[in-house]
Amino acid sequence: MKIQPLIESTNQEFIPAREGFFFPPEWHPHVATWLSWPHTEASWTRERQELMFPAYIEFIKAIAESEHVCINAHNDIVMQAAKLRLLAAGADMSRITLLPHPTNDSWCRDHGPAFLINPEKKERMIVNWGYNAWGGKYPPYDRDDLIPVEIAHYRGLEYVTPGIIMEGGSVEFNGAGTVLTSRACLLNQNRNAHLTQAQIEQYLCNYYGVQQVLWVEEGIVGDDTDGHIDDTVRFVNEDTVIAAYESNPNDANYPFLQEIHQELKEMRLLNGKQLNIVELPMPDPVESDGLRLPASYANFLITNGSVIVPTFRCAKDQQALDIIGTCFPDRKIVGIDSTDIVWGLGSFHCLSQQEPVV
Repeated sequence: MKIQPLIESTNQEFIPAREGFFFPPEWHPHVATWLSWPHTEASWTRERQELMFPAYIEFIKAIAESEHVCINAHNDIVMQAAKLRLLAAGADMSRITLLPHPTNDSWCRDHGPAFLINPEKKERMIVNWGYNAWGGKYPPYDRDDLIPVEIAHYRGLEYVTPGIIMEGGSVEFNGAGTVLTSRACLLNQNRNAHLTQAQIEQYLCNYYGVQQVLWVEEGIVGDDTDGHIDDTVRFVNEDTVIAAYESNPNDANYPFLQEIHQELKEMRLLNGKQLNIVELPMPDPVESDGLRLPASYANFLITNGSVIVPTFRCAKDQQALDIIGTCFPDRKIVGIDSTDIVWGLGSFHCLSQQEPVV
């Protein structure tokens, strides 16, 4: 593809969907997975970072078993520290690339690029959505907001800027024209207060290349993103979702997840089919300093060869791994303890963004 400067896009100008571009599902083959190396106390204190790094590095090594890992590193000092930790853990550095891309925080799912593909033209491009740290909750976020452009330059790809806030964890794709999202997040006044639901749907269709937007209402307790879908409902194929489920009526998540399951049952896909719904148990509550953390087995990452699932030192861990395994019989199911990672209010899916093959 011919490299162009920034395309400032509106509905009257360059629309990726009109040119045949779309966001593929996560199980589509990857060129790489992108991460942003933790380096500040934005999400974990220094003490908490030392506790979470072993699991974080285990996560990187698990991705690298089947694809390349590209890591945004804030500066040379961070890059060298990351390299030393990875080498000490025996990581395969031939499958890991550290890049000097300054960041504010580590949640690459939300501040990273949305890669689009056009299989007919054999082309790729990036959507440079705006990023404001989940409604301006955690400033500064200026460097994170620049990451899609940094990666577009690194890959030599065109990029388009819709001019609205959008986070990767707020959307879930089936690869057949449908995106799932939540009203609690995308209709929140702290994102795009000037837009109606219909207008947001148009942006999703124009810039993600979908034809249908399906909405659930809420997210889970403790989720500071205001209800990201990647903690509650995930597509595992074109017409099947795996959905977080709480069986304890006394649990704070019970009413929210009951409502989501009812909403899913009423949905119909573009072909008129009802969703197949696979129930995924929620782990026992994970708390820190008296606060409920957003622990969910649904925050897994699909790689070329595996599904990497957060576990929480809970009796339900194996049950969750087994259920996810039935949904991905062609992939290795890798459970990694995320108890210290989720203290930062996210897990493996939140930390990563896939780069698809065209």
